[in-house]
Amino acid sequence: MSSFSSYLGNLPDLVGRAVALRALAALAAAGAWDAAPTEVPCPEFEEVTLFLAYTRGGAGGAVDFQIEVSPYSADVAGVQSWFTLAAYQAGALAAGADVASNAQREAITYTATGAAAEGWVHGTLRLGRTVERLRVAARESGAVATPGTLEITARFG
Repeated sequence: MSSFSSYLGNLPDLVGRAVALRALAALAAAGAWDAAPTEVPCPEFEEVTLFLAYTRGGAGGAVDFQIEVSPYSADVAGVQSWFTLAAYQAGALAAGADVASNAQREAITYTATGAAAEGWVHGTLRLGRTVERLRVAARESGAVATPGTLEITARFG
């Protein structure tokens, strides 16, 4: 895993620095997810903040992104190596009864408000020194026939 090896020796150098998770580039055609999102090692970090910049390719443009983390420094054969952050909805409380809450993997959608580049911050996300690697996959979800461009930068602390 070359990206892991190249960053591993420089983990202290990542603190407070901007780390490119996705270079400014067009999203894949037909609404496909990024085939190989950049993964960054992040053991020993407490948190990460994501900075995203999206320019729609056509009217109605929107982008989905999905944050995935791994408790392993490399993929492990026969074991789930990547985990997607989850959205959680608590059930209604009722006296004398158990409650069922809903959880599911979360894909976050950002819809452009205009044709110019738009930037926003996502997070800060708590890593708690328990995450070994992080990656963010993305796809065009609005105007899939005319995908826009997306750039993702992270800052670890």
